[in-house]
Amino acid sequence: MNQCTAVALLPPPKHVLALSAHNGHHRPEAGHILCELAENHDGDHSAMLWDEGGRPGSAVWIRWSTKRARLLPLPWCPARDPRNADDACGLFNGHPSDHSWEITDPTDEAITSELARQHPHLFR
Repeated sequence: MNQCTAVALLPPPKHVLALSAHNGHHRPEAGHILCELAENHDGDHSAMLWDEGGRPGSAVWIRWSTKRARLLPLPWCPARDPRNADDACGLFNGHPSDHSWEITDPTDEAITSELARQHPHLFR
């Protein structure tokens, strides 16, 4: 299953901008976020912003729709890849789509295919 292609522009929170005003050098800029769920998923789009050490609920996710965006600490999905039990799902518990090992990023696949074509000796 391909990855969802939803993208959003996430502005820095107002309190971060206020703290950076005292710095005088660099102000945080808005950044693009990409949905990490499988295409045609139900509900909000989702992307992990950071993880504070792998503890339950330590990953901070942004969940967004056309009307709102929320930052949420969510626990990791406990599912393990049946092909390799050492690989866990890289999404949050209760995510509304396939597990991460079942999702293909079409852009990454296209880049890898082109690199393999140009440099076959690197892709045996």
